[in-house]
Amino acid sequence: MKNTYKFYTLLFAMAFICSTVTTLAQKPFVVQSPDGKLKMNVSVGNIIEYSLEHDGDLILKRSPISMTLTNGISFGVNSKLSGSSTKTINQTISASIYKKKEITNNYNELNLMFKEGFNIIFRAYNDGIAYRFVSNLKKPFEIKEEQVIFNFPKDEKAYIPYVQIVTEPLEKQFYNSFENTYQHINISQWDKKRLAFLPLVVEAPKGKKICITEADLTSYPGMYLYNSDGSNNLTGVFAPYPKEIKQGGHNMLQGEVQSHEPYIAKCNGATNFPWRTLIVSENDHDLTDNDMVYKLATPNKVTDISWIKPGKVAWDWWNDWNLFNVNFKSGINNETYKYYIDFASEHGIEYVILDEGWAVNLQADLYQVVPAIDLKELVNHANKKNVGLILWAGYYAFNKDIEGICKHYSEMGIKGFKVDFMDRDDQPMVDFHYRAAEIAAKHHMLLDYHGTYKPTGLQRTFPNVINFEGVHGLEQMKWSPESVDQVTYDVTIPFIRMVAGPMDYTQGAMRNASKGNYRPVNSEPMSQGTRCRQLAEYIIFESPLNMLCDNPSNYMLEKECTEFIANVPTIWDNTIALNGKIGEYITIARKKDNIWYVGSLTNWDARTLDIDLSFLGEGNYKAEVFKDGINANRSGHDYKKEVIDIPANRKLQLPMASAGGYVMKIYK
Repeated sequence: MKNTYKFYTLLFAMAFICSTVTTLAQKPFVVQSPDGKLKMNVSVGNIIEYSLEHDGDLILKRSPISMTLTNGISFGVNSKLSGSSTKTINQTISASIYKKKEITNNYNELNLMFKEGFNIIFRAYNDGIAYRFVSNLKKPFEIKEEQVIFNFPKDEKAYIPYVQIVTEPLEKQFYNSFENTYQHINISQWDKKRLAFLPLVVEAPKGKKICITEADLTSYPGMYLYNSDGSNNLTGVFAPYPKEIKQGGHNMLQGEVQSHEPYIAKCNGATNFPWRTLIVSENDHDLTDNDMVYKLATPNKVTDISWIKPGKVAWDWWNDWNLFNVNFKSGINNETYKYYIDFASEHGIEYVILDEGWAVNLQADLYQVVPAIDLKELVNHANKKNVGLILWAGYYAFNKDIEGICKHYSEMGIKGFKVDFMDRDDQPMVDFHYRAAEIAAKHHMLLDYHGTYKPTGLQRTFPNVINFEGVHGLEQMKWSPESVDQVTYDVTIPFIRMVAGPMDYTQGAMRNASKGNYRPVNSEPMSQGTRCRQLAEYIIFESPLNMLCDNPSNYMLEKECTEFIANVPTIWDNTIALNGKIGEYITIARKKDNIWYVGSLTNWDARTLDIDLSFLGEGNYKAEVFKDGINANRSGHDYKKEVIDIPANRKLQLPMASAGGYVMKIYK
């Protein structure tokens, strides 16, 4: 018994000594936000970990980070620290195609340098933290895996956007559309059969929220999140590098991965890896006006952006080219598109899009135009009417000859492309987005990336990339069953998906279904919720290139609403989030020149919101108001337009019907 006691005493002593040595070997660093509320504790030892506190509340427990290379080198495991430096930045970023003209960029930075040829940069802003790996290696290498773990202190609830298609093994889920509603469940309840894409929001103590996303994603796969064991941890997962890709998918316009390499990325020596970002908000509505992704992105690389023209688009596909009161057969033909062009011109709408169907089907060849379309004739007609034309392009067809296609159609007078069906974010696909943006900019072509992952700041680097999908937009209402709750989704995405950047949601429906009246109709689709909800979405949703999803025939019957939609700006001088709660309601004010626009949305609950317009300053103001009609709960299209005086005390109430909205255009 004495020998056993001595053995355990010796074992305890050795463990204590080893623990002490390990502790002594660890070097701690602290990075705090400029206002002192956020505190990131970084520990460098055999492994590298960080934790996060906000105003004394533990947000993230110690979470390890590392990268493993295929050549055996590790960035972050048994790495030798060679030095560190800190700096503070407080500057103003000027933004030309954004939700505000100026952005405050204030942060404290820690740069850790390692003998293995890499750095890790940590930044703390007042509204969140970010870190990135930086390689200083001189020779090419491959990343086998990256360790990203978010170790939450409790089993908190999260808003989870699962990949829509459930399939096994998990690696097949990397081929997806990045469109889904959210499941609001505890982290431990994660469906082990499913990955989730970003952004994703996790709840934190005292009503705080944490939005996880990434920024400056360049030549590297995008990150998914996963929980394999029902713990409080979320783990980053990355698509492996494709080994074999074959043409297939929708109308032979997609690249389908057949096999993978045993690594996730190939790198050419010196590399800046993406920023891993945690945005922390004390109030839900702060998320709706966050600039973190834009601030972390590579600055503008397009010297002259004067030709980049945001605006609205008369869109054909959602309404199924379904015109009435015309003397021709509507469809994919010149007569139909001339009608769209004339409508756009009459209402000051900047663009008309020719969506899928103008190019010969199943050929994946954008030089082959269907006989019913004469593009040169349409361009000439559009030029006379001061309207620009944008062409839809399937990914596989566009990627075959980006340079030639952009040159050919730019010289013809086409203004840009809506590129669709990428549906992956592995490294080659991320490279495609960057390469296409660079080439299109050279030829003065706009790009709207549809069928793609969330934005990560490419719109700052190449401002001609003017919009992104990666959202469960209104197109879903053409086929979604009654069980799909788009109304709740509408008051959830401003706090989550929109944090990443602009959204090609494609609002503007003139058929508006109240609760119980919605059904999917492909040729005459409708929205869930009221007419004023559709109008308010033009203010709430950030979208520099914004669609009018319904057909000209319907808009011509709705003069007041069409005039509002046609005239509402798509980029802004200033943005102020007034209130909001995820999944319940949201109110945002945006300013362009001397006019303020205020939009508000509610979920299925009718409610009246109190707002404070003191940001208007001195003077007398009036407002043009669109509000839900008294019967909007039964007839979604019921609305009332009126002009009101803004009270001197700047206090106002916004009444909304179930699934309703409220709009104000405020002027002196």
